[in-house]
Amino acid sequence: MSTYTTSSGDMWDAISFKVYGTCDYAGKLMTNNSDYIHEYVFPAGVVLRVPEVEGTEELLEMLPPWRR
Repeated sequence: MSTYTTSSGDMWDAISFKVYGTCDYAGKLMTNNSDYIHEYVFPAGVVLRVPEVEGTEELLEMLPPWRR
């Protein structure tokens, strides 16, 4: 499991898009970071756990290099 450190203004769906290349895993991020479930817009510096999901590697390969 890896981690993601938030930037000011990050939201669950945007974080999912940044780490997985799709917004579809926002719920999975929320489930694995239940201490922060009340956050809608994150401040900078919150360290979230990012679980691996099946198929993530294929999604990342489809992104252009500057988005990986």
